[in-house]
Amino acid sequence: MKDKIKQLANALAGEFVANRRHLHQNPELSYEEFKTQQYVAARLKEIGITPTEIANTGLVATIEGNNPSSKIVALRADMDALPIVEANDVPYKSLNQGVMHACGHDVHTASLLGVSKILYNLRNEFDGTVKLVFQPAEEKAPGGASVMIAEGALLNPAPSKMLGQHVAPNIPVGKIGFREGMYMASADELYFTVKGKGGHGAMPELGIDPVLITSHIIVALQQIISRNRNPRYPSVLTFGKVIANGATNVIPNEVYVEGTFRAMDEVWRADALARIKKMAEGIAESMGGTCEVFIQKGYPFLKNEPELTRRMKGAAIDYMGEENVIDLDIWLAAEDFAYYTHHVDSCFYRLGTRNEEKGIISGVHTPTFDIDESALEIGAGLMSWLAVSELAL
Repeated sequence: MKDKIKQLANALAGEFVANRRHLHQNPELSYEEFKTQQYVAARLKEIGITPTEIANTGLVATIEGNNPSSKIVALRADMDALPIVEANDVPYKSLNQGVMHACGHDVHTASLLGVSKILYNLRNEFDGTVKLVFQPAEEKAPGGASVMIAEGALLNPAPSKMLGQHVAPNIPVGKIGFREGMYMASADELYFTVKGKGGHGAMPELGIDPVLITSHIIVALQQIISRNRNPRYPSVLTFGKVIANGATNVIPNEVYVEGTFRAMDEVWRADALARIKKMAEGIAESMGGTCEVFIQKGYPFLKNEPELTRRMKGAAIDYMGEENVIDLDIWLAAEDFAYYTHHVDSCFYRLGTRNEEKGIISGVHTPTFDIDESALEIGAGLMSWLAVSELAL
């Protein structure tokens, strides 16, 4: 089976690249993936697979092997792009000005289309069912995964295992990365409005300085991380935007602050957010002002089920060779695949796309992000092999 998958992946590699380039040229923002949905649905129907629309711009479909109810494995690809002006000078450059596949979701979707064709051709040679999940809106809260789950993407049939892959521009093409257990962080957005009483900078005693209050809040909140967090669970609190529209001699009436909180444990996450709100409000009140706190809850932390991930790493070694499968470190970025990992045993792994000789070195979410397209043959072939390996257990 492994050799057949490799042969099909190699024979279809040109098609994978063509699909990726079409998607890259025609990117769509989160919750707006209508043409992408139509394109993916058309390609699936050409294969012989009938997809079902879900979550407005998402799709689900199944490939049934022998004894289809024996075991069900789901495979996920996200389809949305980012509001970035592409700076690459390539034939497949984005035709949608200001929108770009700068996070590799075109690669994920093209790879899963490749998996669909490979496994449909081999459907009489494996037992069980492969569920295909083409998901919108990974890049924008509340996350397309949460909407897909709410609308039944993990039902009828319900998978017992789920796999997802993501491009890795820091990993050379031809290599794959895995990590068991906690892997990526939850991500919540923090918005503070600190209010005081503005006035002349030379007469601060006549006002209530929200700039000073804000500085105390920002510094003090770091002790929540350093003194309340269990050190076994990484966590980050960062403020990246502070607006105080005063002047050299003008104290403003209010200060606006934005930040992010990230965690690797849901109990700690809830506790920390409550502490952040209480402390910010309390400091402001103690200094004569007020602090309005708004918390936009984001994605949960992403956990890779250890035994499944161990099996998938072993299957990847079998497919790729031990020298091409690496261990990943914890990463405090966030991914809405995390929602699936809290509903079904899952494994989220990394597909190397970097090629320094070709100058393909830019990170995700940058205007010059691109991939070595030989990763597509690997991505489609490996995911096919991982799925049938898990079905065979």
